[in-house]
Amino acid sequence: MAGFYKANIEFITEHAISADKRRYVDSTEAPRHFLNADHYGKNPFKNIPQNWDDAALKFSADTLNKYGTVPWAIQYNYYRLVKAFKAHDTTAILNTSANLGHYIADAHVPLHLTKNYNGQLTNQTGVHALWESRIPELFGDHYNCFVGKARYIQNPLTEAFKICQTSFKEVDSVLRFERILNRTFTDDKKYAIEQRGKKQVKDYSVAYAKAYQKNA
Repeated sequence: MAGFYKANIEFITEHAISADKRRYVDSTEAPRHFLNADHYGKNPFKNIPQNWDDAALKFSADTLNKYGTVPWAIQYNYYRLVKAFKAHDTTAILNTSANLGHYIADAHVPLHLTKNYNGQLTNQTGVHALWESRIPELFGDHYNCFVGKARYIQNPLTEAFKICQTSFKEVDSVLRFERILNRTFTDDKKYAIEQRGKKQVKDYSVAYAKAYQKNA
């Protein structure tokens, strides 16, 4: 399996953002990328049944779709991947792998677990791009992405909820560190004009991004 994925790493990399692109053409796609856990109370993971039917019965399917379905998207795509492997459908294996990887990555982002996903409720608008895009773009080449040996996951849905719960616990820290850092930077130091293709855009400065990463 490792050999198969290494041989197709360019395809996986290229299609890792396909799930995001679908949001512009498929109105049902967006909820699969997040879970606004704080909608369900201070201890949301005690309130949300993991089984979809039980959760839909308790809150309604419309509510679940409104506030995000990423753990169930992970479960669904896992079983789609199993089906693709059993069918020896290489195209489906690669596409589903890319989708599954995307949803798992989303579940690991704390800001995908809160209604305050972009700091818009706490006067921190833009923090999502800082955390998820700007910092990895600047410093990602120096990250150690080796996570050790693979381990068998008995229940994909339970694991998906564990990931979401862990990410949710980090929401306060992600926002709090940015609020603290913001007090020490004036706007002319916090932001910089960056060249993106033929356009010049305002973005977080390298100094601000580096300070956030160091303190966070």
